[in-house]
Amino acid sequence: MPKFAANLSMMFNEVEFLDRFAAAAEAGFTGVEYLFPYAWDKAELAERLSDSGLTQVLFNMPPGDWDAGERGIAILPERRDEFRAGVETAIDYARALGCEQLHCMAGLAPEGVDPAVLRKTYVENLRFAADRTGGAGIRLLIEAINTRDIPGFYLNTSDQALEIIEEVGSDNLFFQYDIYHMQIMEGDLAPTLEAKLDKIAHLQLADTPGRHEPGTGEINYPFLFAHLDRIGYSGWIGCEYKPATTTAEGLGWFAPYRNGGQAAA
Repeated sequence: MPKFAANLSMMFNEVEFLDRFAAAAEAGFTGVEYLFPYAWDKAELAERLSDSGLTQVLFNMPPGDWDAGERGIAILPERRDEFRAGVETAIDYARALGCEQLHCMAGLAPEGVDPAVLRKTYVENLRFAADRTGGAGIRLLIEAINTRDIPGFYLNTSDQALEIIEEVGSDNLFFQYDIYHMQIMEGDLAPTLEAKLDKIAHLQLADTPGRHEPGTGEINYPFLFAHLDRIGYSGWIGCEYKPATTTAEGLGWFAPYRNGGQAAA
C-alpha cells in the first residue's frame, strides 16, 4: 500500500502554517512535506513534528529569491557560492527535523547563457550537494517540472533528469517523479514509473487539469496506486495539490488508503 505525503504549503491552508501539523495528524497523516522551512525556527518546527507524531518527509533547498520569481539557482554559474551555502543550511535544518530527503530545484534557464555552461554548473553543483547530503545520511533529489506551470525551468522530462543523474555519477542522487508534471509533459505514466523505478526515491501527485486532488481530473489514480504496489514502490507519495474546495472536503480519495499504510500531509 502506498505511503502518502502532502505538502503543507498547499494542504490545510485554511489554518496558519504552524497549525497545519496538528491538522494533518488529525486527518490521519503521519508525515509532512512542504516547500521551505527556513522562515521558521528549527526548534519550533521540530516541536510541532514531535507533538503531532509526524515525520518530516521532504523539503526544498534554498531556491534563491522565491518571491522575485526565482525557482532554484543550481544551474547559475555566478551563484555557485550561494548555492553551496544553501546546501549547508538545508542539511542543518534536515538534521534538526530528522528529514532524510532534500530536493534541489534546478532553476530557470537565463537567456544569453551558453547551455553547456548551465549544464556544467548544474552537474558540478549536484556532485557537491550529493556528496555533502550523502555524508549526512540524506538523499538528494531532482525534479522535472512542466513548461506550462513554470516556463523556462531547466528540467522538463524524466529522460532529461535521468541523463543528469547519470552524468553526475553519484549513488546519492535520485529522481523526484511528479505524476502531475509528467502527465502534462509526456504521459505514459505506468510504464515510465516501472522502467525508472530504481532511480525514483519520491513521488508527488495532483490531478490534471487544475492541479487538484485525485479524482478531479483525467488521471486514473486508483490504478496507479495499485500499479505502484505491484512494482514494489516503497517510498512516499507527496500530495502536492491545491484542494478544489477545502482540504477536509477533498480527502474522500484518501479513505481507501488511510488504514492500509502510512500517510503524510
